[in-house]
Amino acid sequence: MSSLQRIPWNPALSTTERRRQLVALALTSGRPVALWRLPNAEHARLCLSLKVDGAYVGLPPALEPTAPAGFAFFPFRDSDHNPPLFLPADLFFDLGRPDEIQVSPVAAARLPELRQRFTALPTAAGLPWHVSAQPVPATATQLEYEALVAAGVTAIEAGTVQKVVSSRAVRRLLPAGFDALAAFDELQERYPNAFVSLVSAPGAGTWLGATPEVLAEIDEQHVFRTMALAGTQPLLPGMKPATARWAHKDLEEHAMVARYIVNCFKQLRLREYDERGPRTVTAGQLLHLRTDFAVHLREVPFPSLGTDMLRLLHPTPAVGGVPKQPALEFLRRHEGYDRAYYAGFLGPVNLPDAGQSRLYVNLRCLQLRPQEAILYAGTGLTADSEPAREWQETELKLRTVGAILGESAKVSI
Repeated sequence: MSSLQRIPWNPALSTTERRRQLVALALTSGRPVALWRLPNAEHARLCLSLKVDGAYVGLPPALEPTAPAGFAFFPFRDSDHNPPLFLPADLFFDLGRPDEIQVSPVAAARLPELRQRFTALPTAAGLPWHVSAQPVPATATQLEYEALVAAGVTAIEAGTVQKVVSSRAVRRLLPAGFDALAAFDELQERYPNAFVSLVSAPGAGTWLGATPEVLAEIDEQHVFRTMALAGTQPLLPGMKPATARWAHKDLEEHAMVARYIVNCFKQLRLREYDERGPRTVTAGQLLHLRTDFAVHLREVPFPSLGTDMLRLLHPTPAVGGVPKQPALEFLRRHEGYDRAYYAGFLGPVNLPDAGQSRLYVNLRCLQLRPQEAILYAGTGLTADSEPAREWQETELKLRTVGAILGESAKVSI
């Protein structure tokens, strides 16, 4: 990020107005924009790319210090209709420093044009959010989803897979006057411990979410981190995470994810890692089992460890299954819809002011359409899974991001 320069920007506007105009600048010119708030951070940040085409890449972003800075937005599976995205940080706005914007050399050369366009944008106008050109995904009834779970259990019993993560999509009408930026702010307030994001890009559409799961991150101290997050139960009134009891199914599901991460380290012949867990953590109104892994990069001879681990990890057993390829093939044949960017990953890359590189699994998310939202949720299946219980778990997970649609939100058909 040393190539970015800080410049003053429209001091007469409030922080909220400045943020809305930057988003409008991207959307009205057909460009991608990402807005996010790191877990427990005080302020959100924004990345705007001046590229309309050419922001797409075919491989995961590099997590080395010399790699480009920007925002990654990757699908569950790469495809022509769900392109992997990397948004170069041409304009970077930290809402904690509202009087200035950081710009790349590309943006600096176009400052007069950008300032003219920026000042001409009304702050109160509706925003033309990008919409995916793909069909609305198929949704499953309770009976259909329970049949999917039963098929997954049968595949496990037959030895085809050890674990598979089934999921479903739900359509909800947007409430009158729905404002995506206001919804983003509401998610920040509701879930201070989550990675909250709003991403809008040509080809991908517009996605809003609050995820609890780190895929891969490298912090300012050059420590690589990832986690195993699997096993779910509701957070009941009066319950303390430290005293939660877990069913055998949840413990087994979590252990598979943790073993997978260890095996990824073994593939790279890495032994110097810290493992802590499992422990119970809170995510909204849910409890999960979590094990944390860390590698001190200054102490191991693996300069490309972050990039190599990212490519091995995605998609993790927490969103796909074990073994990876048979589980993904089961989902392709039986799940019945395109996940698109649900269960993919997203986050800032090589942005020091944003905490270096921090990539999260895109869970607890929704896709925005002109009149409706598409919500997504999944559950990890083992031999002990019960179809009715797995349906109920998806219902609980849908409430996380669905809360911003209000209790009156109706099913869209």
